[in-house]
Amino acid sequence: MTTTTLKDTIRDKYGAIASGVTSSGCCGGSTCDPITSNLYEASDTIHLPAEAVNASLGCGNPTALIDLKAGQTVLDLGSGGGIDVLLSARRVGPTGKVYGLDMTDEMLALARANQARARVANVEFLKGEIESIPLPDATVDVVISNCVINLSPDKDQVLREAFRVLKPGGQFAVSDVVVRKPVSDEIRRNVELWVGCVAGALNESDYRGKLTSAGFTDVTVEPWRIYDLHDARQVLHDAGLDADTVAATAEGAFASAFVRATKPAACCGPSCCS
Repeated sequence: MTTTTLKDTIRDKYGAIASGVTSSGCCGGSTCDPITSNLYEASDTIHLPAEAVNASLGCGNPTALIDLKAGQTVLDLGSGGGIDVLLSARRVGPTGKVYGLDMTDEMLALARANQARARVANVEFLKGEIESIPLPDATVDVVISNCVINLSPDKDQVLREAFRVLKPGGQFAVSDVVVRKPVSDEIRRNVELWVGCVAGALNESDYRGKLTSAGFTDVTVEPWRIYDLHDARQVLHDAGLDADTVAATAEGAFASAFVRATKPAACCGPSCCS
């Protein structure tokens, strides 16, 4: 499968989800699985539009990974319906700014509608791909993302771009799915599982290595929700695979993880990090 085909598949899938979101139901389809459930406290979302909550397709709550401060600039990679952007906007306050980046027109339209419903002014949604972030160098304090980087066919480029747009001393704080043991080629090849945030996931050591190669320091990958056989069987069944024959290889293989890293502060001399 080519990179273009994969991106088109992802764009079509998430565009359809955005178009189907209502204030009274889930997103529908295979993305509504144990990976995406029970990620936010009611106190987090009480002030948000129902459409933003119902469009949440993440695997964690990246806004809980870091203590956002008033006046900071935040970038959300793959912002979807805007839930993490709107949560971040409340935390950075009117003197701060939050960008949401997404490649899907329908998700951008939904996110902007949710921004209007929430009456939040310090937010801007941008169209683009996470491999080519449409912002200048060293312009954001924090990069967040929620179960999106695993979808990219070029994760090294995504992490290099995140490093580029961060200010020196800036923080990378994302939720993502990671792989904890080898999984079958059948799972890796299945497009529906790419879209469902499983088949494209990195293993923990590769994630740490790619962040380090991009220039980050203080890298941690902390699995917090490991999917048991029941969870794996549901995802496999929804993807059209034979759960009985494949699920055993997926038992305990996937987990939601908190991934954190720091862009080194600026310094002078031969010992400086690039």
